[in-house]
Amino acid sequence: MTCTVVNLNLNLSNTFFSTPPRLLLLSRTWNRNPIRLNFFGNPQKRRSFNANVSSSELPLLPFDVNQVLVPSESKTLHLYEARYLALLEESLFRKKKVFVHFVLDPIVVNDSSAEATFAATCGCLVFIENVERLDVGALVSIRGIGRVKIVKFVQADPYLKGVVVPMQDNVPDSVGKISSKVMEVKEALYSLNSLEIKLKAPKEALLQTQITNSLMWAEKEPSLDCFEAFVPSLAERVSFAALQPVSGSTQSELLRLQNGKLRAMDVKDTLQRLDDSLVLVKDNTSMVAARLAIQSLEVQ
Repeated sequence: MTCTVVNLNLNLSNTFFSTPPRLLLLSRTWNRNPIRLNFFGNPQKRRSFNANVSSSELPLLPFDVNQVLVPSESKTLHLYEARYLALLEESLFRKKKVFVHFVLDPIVVNDSSAEATFAATCGCLVFIENVERLDVGALVSIRGIGRVKIVKFVQADPYLKGVVVPMQDNVPDSVGKISSKVMEVKEALYSLNSLEIKLKAPKEALLQTQITNSLMWAEKEPSLDCFEAFVPSLAERVSFAALQPVSGSTQSELLRLQNGKLRAMDVKDTLQRLDDSLVLVKDNTSMVAARLAIQSLEVQ
């Protein structure tokens, strides 16, 4: 399996990393309207969670808003900064090979003198599947497991660390309807993959089996020992599997996928996400079919 290599080199505000970590670090109150930003979603749109649910103190790895990771997705990171290599060692030897991948989303403030402020969004627990040591840093293959909520920051130096709790969809009213929709999405994904592998893609293109790889992972029951509470249901895992790029995607198609990932991370209804995924899969199937038709004409 080949994954996209991401060189992690965020130019984050020095203020963010020098300020003592606290729960309200990423919250702000404006004089005109007191609005408290929560860690996931929009202002005043809070996601509920059970205070008694399992919580864990884990390393946190920040990314910009264009690098959101969803459950079932895999990618490879090139870690080379000392603080991120320290995070890697912590995860490998003390945290059962898991850490949290999350997005730091800048908050736009109409005050040029104000300090840079970020919102922590799209948190995803990830499992380290493989580590390849390099002369400079390491290539780290990770897999998204399930969404998490950051409830408290406990460390900022040399890397971020915080307390997180699992976030999963609401319990569906109709199990039968969910099961039927899961089967529909799976069949659509396998049909898409059967077309995609026929495409003649350039060597630098992403591997054409990313969707199938994510779906195969989603169909299994991940074993994470003490992190089992963070593993979403089968239906929820499958609902994320479609959110992968297909070969030959244009910039506009990749942007649409990015927006789809952001929406999917905020949705609490499994059926809604399955429906959204099915629309995406059908559109991608039509796109791939059209490209195959063009290729056949070129051969003739």
